[in-house]
Amino acid sequence: MKIVVIGGSGLIGSRLVTLLGQQGHDAVAASPRTGVDALTGAGVAEALDGADVVVDVSNSPSFEADAVLAFFETSTRTLLAAEAKAGVRHHVALSIVGADRIPDSGYMRAKVAQEALIAAADVPWTVLRATQFFEFVPAIVESSVVGDEVRLPSALIQPVAADDVVTVLAEIAVGAPADGIVDLAGPERFPLDELGRATLAAAGDPRPVVSDPQGRYFGALLAEQSLVPLGDARIGGVRLAQWRGR
Repeated sequence: MKIVVIGGSGLIGSRLVTLLGQQGHDAVAASPRTGVDALTGAGVAEALDGADVVVDVSNSPSFEADAVLAFFETSTRTLLAAEAKAGVRHHVALSIVGADRIPDSGYMRAKVAQEALIAAADVPWTVLRATQFFEFVPAIVESSVVGDEVRLPSALIQPVAADDVVTVLAEIAVGAPADGIVDLAGPERFPLDELGRATLAAAGDPRPVVSDPQGRYFGALLAEQSLVPLGDARIGGVRLAQWRGR
């Protein structure tokens, strides 16, 4: 099976290409580094020639609200049009649990817009919404620094290992399209402020974490369950302590 991974040079994409190749598939890493740019359309038709599945794990180079919306809308339209011409049988995209529950985040609004384009297209599809990765928790902490302290709300977070995301994406890619959304989360839930304290402690960082209901998540206010699945979800196997131990 030929599976083209858009964003195949990044954290998730590179691991996904490796895993699919190990499983015997013709996995193609497609990104600007390999001459494939879904934003401009360069190299897309050539990369998709003969493809059975396209997995889009690409990300915007800018997180500014207008720029990120333009990236996901333009690149998704480009991919879906090329897939329809190439006869691609399954479009898979990676999104975020709770994207539709954090409307004051420009990035989340852009992911919701991307999902809507995928659902309205003619190509059979599956969207995997994952919770935040363990690998990005330190960035969450750093985004909440105010002066000499970190201010985080006690909203729940259920982070997942990137390797678990890759495993589930590979299963979805070779399976039948769901024509719907699948949620994936890690096996443990934490209050975000407590996870921030544990993250700093593990790094030997003495900065205090202040519990602040008005603390922001990349600039957005959170309700208690904004970041966690509300219904059925796939659950990853790697716990936080295991991940840190690696």
